[in-house]
Amino acid sequence: MSPITPAICREDGVTVIALGPEYENLDEPLLDHLRGVLLDAASTADPPLVVLDLSHTKFFGSAFIEILFRLSNRLKSRAGQFALCGLTPYCAEVLSITHLDTIWPIFSNRAEAVRGLQLPSA
Repeated sequence: MSPITPAICREDGVTVIALGPEYENLDEPLLDHLRGVLLDAASTADPPLVVLDLSHTKFFGSAFIEILFRLSNRLKSRAGQFALCGLTPYCAEVLSITHLDTIWPIFSNRAEAVRGLQLPSA
């Protein structure tokens, strides 16, 4: 059985990648497929604005954080931006403890994240 691909859509000029319930626990088999999907989206998003909706994700580890860095760097190389939304308490705590919440914008929901990326940078 092939891995399920996350839902990818455009909302108000922002590419939104939503990880569904099948991405509740981001283990290695899922990450192998997800890595390619996320990096492809970062390479092709036009404009290069991407929101990753993690509303259904309850656990991730360092391998997923590495993918987030690669996604972020790919978008930055295209003068783009990246944001996260819908973090569960555990995932928010992981990003807070590692201080990654200071380098990536984090929003409580998808609508706020899309609006946040649409605003001109200060």
